[in-house]
Amino acid sequence: MSTEAPPRTVRIAGVLTTLQAVAGLVFVVALLIRSTASDLGGVGTLDRSSTYGEAGYFGVLSLAVLAAGIGLLRGKHWARTPALLLQLLLIGAAWYALGPSGQPGIGLAIGVPAIAVLCFMFNREGRAWAFHSGAAPDADRD
Repeated sequence: MSTEAPPRTVRIAGVLTTLQAVAGLVFVVALLIRSTASDLGGVGTLDRSSTYGEAGYFGVLSLAVLAAGIGLLRGKHWARTPALLLQLLLIGAAWYALGPSGQPGIGLAIGVPAIAVLCFMFNREGRAWAFHSGAAPDADRD
């Protein structure tokens, strides 16, 4: 196993992925607050059990994303695939928010970091790190 530190671009991708996980956890807290506020009236009809289920689902996903983000920050190669899959899913969600749902602000807030993470992970340094290449990216190869 490699003990070298990950390149700067991978660490930046790790920070962005960790921030996405924190946003997911904030969403979970908002769901839980909304479910308790529905008992007070005025919010509409919310089924508490389905809201708790939704919060639990997003909580588990957000914790997995948090693990991937921290893994990237620590240079763990296993964290690359979950982080990349998350970004691809978020690009789809951003496209839907930009187009069919008519929420361009939300779409940009979701899509720009996702595209940035993909760019950071697929640049020269990110690819060299991913393939466990010990040589510097600019090293001459015969």
